[in-house]
Amino acid sequence: MILNISAVLLFGAASALAVKTKSAGGGAAIVLFLFRFFAARTGAYEPIHNLVQASADALSALGN
Repeated sequence: MILNISAVLLFGAASALAVKTKSAGGGAAIVLFLFRFFAARTGAYEPIHNLVQASADALSALGN
């Protein structure tokens, strides 16, 4: 079974959770950083998207 979730939706939900729980750690900072770039589609979108995609592919390969 394949589950596709939009990166904006995923990082948006994680950002909302981080803000609601007042998380100030490094993980929350990374989530907010990624959400900003996925939502804005700036010039840095492509390299960040490629990094996130490669990370997701690596995690997916670990499960096989």
